[in-house]
Amino acid sequence: MPDSSRFSIEGSRALVTGASRGLGRAISIALAEAGADVACVSSKAGGCAATAAQIESLGRNSWELVADLSMREQALSLADDALAQMGTIDILVNNAGTIRREPASSYSEENWDTVIRTNLDSVFFLSQAVGRHMLERKRGKIINVASLLSFSGGITVPAYTASKHAVAGLTKALANEWASSGVQVNAVAPGYFVTDNTEALRADSRRSSEILSRIPAGRWGEPSDLAGAVVFLASPAADYINGHILVVDGGWMAR
Repeated sequence: MPDSSRFSIEGSRALVTGASRGLGRAISIALAEAGADVACVSSKAGGCAATAAQIESLGRNSWELVADLSMREQALSLADDALAQMGTIDILVNNAGTIRREPASSYSEENWDTVIRTNLDSVFFLSQAVGRHMLERKRGKIINVASLLSFSGGITVPAYTASKHAVAGLTKALANEWASSGVQVNAVAPGYFVTDNTEALRADSRRSSEILSRIPAGRWGEPSDLAGAVVFLASPAADYINGHILVVDGGWMAR
């Protein structure tokens, strides 16, 4: 029988961005359920209050941090703020993201900059800062949130698609440099989940029906469906997994 302790993250400390709701909230709570203390990041003060309260109800420690990750200076300062409060970071989950829908021919510079800064720039600079801390300690897990649009083009979301392709590439690039120092960098690529980002798609009856018909599982994903994959990648059981993009999509990519 396998040693079940390999799947435990008891005593670890995790930092999760975009933890106020949706995927980030589910990931934060799942990490706490698996034994980690969790720092939750939101773009607004008090945004993670409900998430933090649920984590603490599980007997784990929680911290609430505020950073607008579309602002580079706030992304750069987040790691220092987190380390000052937490003392150490064993697990970093780069979940925060945004999407702006607009035809490519009229896509605005503002939309492009906001999406790229939030979805890509913050992932690199936060991984870089936390990664230095992990490299010094010779251990750590960085888990990025990619997307099915890390593999395909999508429609009217050019900045989001570009950012998620880049997140997949960045995951591999960091893994190449850091795996030999005991730091695993991987990503999860959620399919079509019930979140704020997919609200417009779910409200479009034709598009929603088209999407659902291609999902072998026969339903949209719930945020809790992603949590197990993240906990696995954060655990010692994933110590030899590096630069991998783990698709969690109900079978979408297989069809």
